[in-house]
Amino acid sequence: MAYNLFKSSKTSDKWKEIGVKRRAGTAFPLFYLYSRKSTGIGEIPDLKILIDWCKKSRLSIIQLLPMNETGYDHSPYNSISTFALEPMYLRIYDLKNVDAKKYDSEIKKLKRKFPKNNLKVDYNIKDEKINLLWEIFQNEYNDGKEFENFRRKNSFWLKQYALYKVLKEVNRLKGFEEWQPKHKRADAKELKKIEAEYKDRILFFMWLQWQLYEQFMDVKKYAHSKKIFIMGDIPFLVSRDSADVWCFQKKKYFKMDKLSGAPPDMYFAKGQRWGMPVYNWEVIEKDRFKYLKERLKYAANFYDMYRIDHFVGLFRVWTIDKETPEEMGGLEGKFYPEEENKWQEQAEKILNAMLTENDMLPVAEDLGTVPDMSYKVLEDYGIPGTNVMRWMRNYSGNYDFINPFKYRRNSAAMISTHDSSTFCDWYENEAGKIDAENFIGICKNRGYSEQSIKRIIQIFFDESKSSDHKLCWKKEISNVYIMIGILNLQWHEAWNFIDIYLSSFGEKEKFLEMIGSDTENIELTPDVIRKTFEAIGYSSSIFTIQLLNEYLNLHEELFSNKELRESRINYPGLMSDSNWKLRMPFTLEKLKICGLHRTIKEINKKTERNGL
Repeated sequence: MAYNLFKSSKTSDKWKEIGVKRRAGTAFPLFYLYSRKSTGIGEIPDLKILIDWCKKSRLSIIQLLPMNETGYDHSPYNSISTFALEPMYLRIYDLKNVDAKKYDSEIKKLKRKFPKNNLKVDYNIKDEKINLLWEIFQNEYNDGKEFENFRRKNSFWLKQYALYKVLKEVNRLKGFEEWQPKHKRADAKELKKIEAEYKDRILFFMWLQWQLYEQFMDVKKYAHSKKIFIMGDIPFLVSRDSADVWCFQKKKYFKMDKLSGAPPDMYFAKGQRWGMPVYNWEVIEKDRFKYLKERLKYAANFYDMYRIDHFVGLFRVWTIDKETPEEMGGLEGKFYPEEENKWQEQAEKILNAMLTENDMLPVAEDLGTVPDMSYKVLEDYGIPGTNVMRWMRNYSGNYDFINPFKYRRNSAAMISTHDSSTFCDWYENEAGKIDAENFIGICKNRGYSEQSIKRIIQIFFDESKSSDHKLCWKKEISNVYIMIGILNLQWHEAWNFIDIYLSSFGEKEKFLEMIGSDTENIELTPDVIRKTFEAIGYSSSIFTIQLLNEYLNLHEELFSNKELRESRINYPGLMSDSNWKLRMPFTLEKLKICGLHRTIKEINKKTERNGL
């Protein structure tokens, strides 16, 4: 299969570093992993065990969800710095220039307090770990040349980040907009006083980042020795309460009177209100995109590739006035820039800046409502987009699943994403069903009374297979003409109903036909799982990257546990105690010996994904 388009694209120099090869990979957040050596949560050196497993599985890409330091919602996409790494991922035993064995009893105490035998992360580990690291720093710190060089090379962001962290503590962890005015506005005289008064604490936060840098650099070096590439995830936006927004407020890099979000769609009737501030691209451009270039230059220390989160946001961002009532969601927003003829020019300016001063190959997350020009830009630049199997449908026809062999060559093909249900959860609980609230909303917009809506639901849907949230079609509603006949509507009047019907009725049978499985028996089996992985492996996509928790479903023992196979990483738009807490059901050491790598290796060999 020819992939010559990459060799003549605007990223041809990046492809020389990676090699134009069909590759398979895996994606996960670091908190999902843990080893026997971990203290409370996955740690950066744990990646070496995962790298060994990937080598045995013929997986040559490791995609990490954002490693940036998070706030107290622990979402990797709501970071408090686009530079600083999350300090709870440090391994204390591997600290540089520190005899950590002296703190063996304290580390063991933490290990007992935060055991590994549960399926959810306890984020209290962060404060406890930082408290111990502070004690170690106070006792062990010696200012050496390496740390001094690190501070000098990262002067663009490091000191300001450390000041932000200290001021956050001084102001009792409030958001910076609620700080004392002199702290909030980063008054120069006041900052000098803070530097003098909290010199050791500021140095500590910089020291933590240096230790993270050293451990992560060591992992990248190890990955290269195994011919495996690490792909980072660069969050498109940053938290409103962040070091970036605070320290660059005078430069006006952010529109503080605006909030980012997403317009209404079939999944979110009111749209979405994310809350992060919108970039002021005109100002950032006048500064020659230095802020953006510095972010990527630092990330290149750790990654060979990077995922451009919310790629369509480079063209335009859904923007909501800060004063808009929260209950309105994203309903009253508008795109920035408003003029569609400016979108491509803006995206290309930003991309051109992103491609300078680093050797990383970008991969775009181009999901959601995608402007047509986006596909052309990705092709011109030789940047892979993202194709998610369940959403690859023939929307202009009868909504059949597209054969993966017809996917874009410049794409990374995925079975699921960290924001979606797992494949097993989708197949058993979502495929062939529709969202009840969405269907009721369509009926109300047509003017049906509540009594009529209840009657329509009784006629159309199988009560025994439906729930309060999901409605399952009756077999008797076997084609779209029966449905619109019962509704007594003309075709042009019923397009909403037709769309929702075609996208869901017989969905499992359509999917099984696409992967070449038996459509008579629609039960979810290990064979269906394997054929799904093989089908996406055969895709035309240059890369296939699957969630690590998805790969585990190829292990029959784990597949038999319904709770494990349906556990997901995040529920977008919902406040859930399960968000960003999922952990692997066993250690990395057990993963290495459980035999799963043999199955994955066979699939990659069969589908000619020989990236190693």
